[in-house]
Amino acid sequence: MPNPARRPQATVAMGFVTGMLAGLRRRGSDPEPLLAAVGIDIADSASRIPIDRYAALYNLLNRELDDEGFALFAQPMRGGSFEFLCRGCIAAPTLAEALARASRFLRLVLPDLAVAVRRSHGHAELVIAETRRLADDPDDAGRIFAFEWLLRLLHGLSCWLAGRGIGLDSVIFPYRKPAHFADYALIFTADSRFAPTVPGGQGTLVAAFNANLLDLPVRRDEAALAAFLDGAPGKITTLYRRDREMVGRVRDLLRDALPATPGLDEIAARLHQSPRTVSRRLEEEGSSFRAIKDALRRDMALARLAKTKDSIAQVAADLGYADPSAFYRAFVDWTGMAPLHYRRRCNEGG
Repeated sequence: MPNPARRPQATVAMGFVTGMLAGLRRRGSDPEPLLAAVGIDIADSASRIPIDRYAALYNLLNRELDDEGFALFAQPMRGGSFEFLCRGCIAAPTLAEALARASRFLRLVLPDLAVAVRRSHGHAELVIAETRRLADDPDDAGRIFAFEWLLRLLHGLSCWLAGRGIGLDSVIFPYRKPAHFADYALIFTADSRFAPTVPGGQGTLVAAFNANLLDLPVRRDEAALAAFLDGAPGKITTLYRRDREMVGRVRDLLRDALPATPGLDEIAARLHQSPRTVSRRLEEEGSSFRAIKDALRRDMALARLAKTKDSIAQVAADLGYADPSAFYRAFVDWTGMAPLHYRRRCNEGG
C-alpha cells in the first residue's frame, strides 16, 4: 500500500518577511545579500516563503545586526538575549512564574514593549503594550511585525516550557488587518481581531486564554534547552503552527476517525511508520500525540457549540466521549467554563 501523499511544505506570507526587514531598511541597508544567502526572492510580493528559509533569514538577520529585535527598537537586543530569557524561565515551577520572569527580563532588554499577564475568573490575558510609539504610522510594517514577533516568541516559548500546545482563545492586535492576516489562524488563532491604534497613541495587544494553563508545570530542563537552542530563536517560528507536516497528518487521521479514537500505534500504522518515529517527529515539531488529540477535540467542540444547535450530548458523542461528564470536565479544563455557559456567551455575542 503506498504511503500517504506528502502534505505541502509549510510557508509564510511575504508580509512577514517585509516586516522583518523593516528595521534594516530604516537604516538604509540593502537586504538583498541576506535574502540571496537564504534563497528568498521578494520581487513577487504575492509569493510565499518556505518556513525553513524564513527561519534561516530570521537567524541571519539577528547575527548580522547583533540584534534579536531586528533593529526595530530604540535599543538593540544583543545576541544571546533569547538564550538568557529561556535560561531564566526553565527553573520556574509553573508557566505563570515563567511568564513573570520573562516580563521582568524583557523590561531590561526591550523597554519599548511592556509584557504583563492578567488573570481573573478563569480567564487570562497576555498583554503586550507600547511604552513609546514604535512608528508614526500605526500600520507601519515594522510596528506590525514587532507585535507579531513578540507574541509568537512568548507563545512558542510558553508551549515549549509546558510541553504542550497553549491554545489562544482570541487575540486583539493594535492595527488594521494586514494583507497577510489569513496566516494568523495558522500562527495564533482563528479568532484574531484588529483594533487600530489612534494615530499618535500607543497600542496594546491582548491575547486571551484559559487561566488554568498558567498553573501548568514547567517541564523542561538544561538538557532539553540545549536541543531547543539549536537553530533558535528562528526555530521557534517553525513550532506550534497548525500546518506542521507530521502534526497535520496525525490531526487529519484523528479527525477522519471520529467518533472513534485510535491510539498512537494505530495512527503510526496508518502512516507506515513506527510509533517511536511518529513521536519523535511530533516532538521535533513541538507537539505530541496527546496534545494533538486534545487540541482537535477542543477546536471542534468550540466550533460546534458556537455555530450549531447540536445538543451537548451529541457533540460529546461525536468527539469520541462515551461519557458526557468526561466531555464536561475536559471542556472546563479548556475554557474555564461549562459547555452551556460557553454556548450562551457565544449566542450573546461574547
